[in-house]
Amino acid sequence: MNVETMTTLFALLTVVANIATIGIAVIAVADRDGFGGLTRSAWATLGPSALWLAFAVALTATLGSLYLSEVAHFVPCKLCWYQRIAMYPLVPILLVAALKRDAGVWRYAAPLAAIGSAISIYHYQLERFPNQTSVSCTLEAPCTVVWIWKFHYISIPFMALSGFVLIAALLLVARATSRPDADTDTDTDADTDTAGDGVTLGEHSGATDAP
Repeated sequence: MNVETMTTLFALLTVVANIATIGIAVIAVADRDGFGGLTRSAWATLGPSALWLAFAVALTATLGSLYLSEVAHFVPCKLCWYQRIAMYPLVPILLVAALKRDAGVWRYAAPLAAIGSAISIYHYQLERFPNQTSVSCTLEAPCTVVWIWKFHYISIPFMALSGFVLIAALLLVARATSRPDADTDTDTDADTDTAGDGVTLGEHSGATDAP
C-alpha cells in the first residue's frame, strides 16, 4: 500500500479510537445515572480485555509512528519525539500488565498517557496557529508542518492524542472492573436473601414449636 492509503488507514483508526473513547465515557456517565444493569453488562464485557486493548493501541501507535518516519519519510519534529518518548514505553509496560492481569498498572502508565496527551494538545494547536513562537521548533524539522490532514480535523498530533486518551480510558476501565467491590451489589443481594431465608425459617420453626 502507498503512503496515501496508509495515512487514510491511520486516520480511520483514529476515528475508531475517538468513537471508542466516547463510548466508554457514555457508559461511565450512564453508570452514575443509575443504568446499572446495562452498564454492568458493558463493564463485564470490556473489563477483562481492557489491558490487552490498551496494549494494542500503544503498539499500533508505535508502529504507525515508525512507518511515518522510516517508510513515508515524514521528518519528526521535537514535539513528535516527546510524544514518542511518552508512547513507546507503554508498549512493554502494558504488555506485561496484560499478561499479569495487573490493573494497578494505571499508577505508572496513566501519567505517561497524561503527559503525552498534554504534548499532543500543544502540538495540535501549534499546527492550527503556526504564528506562535515555540522553543521546540527547528528549521530542519518545524513543528508547524502538517504532514497529514484527514477528515478536516485529523493530523499526526491528533492521532497521538487519540491514542493516549483511549489508553487512559481503558486503564480506568481495567481499574474499575478489577476492584474487589465490583460485585458488591450482587453479593449484598445474595446475603440479604440468605439472611431473609434464615429469619423466615427461624420464625417458622418458632411457630411450629409453639404450643
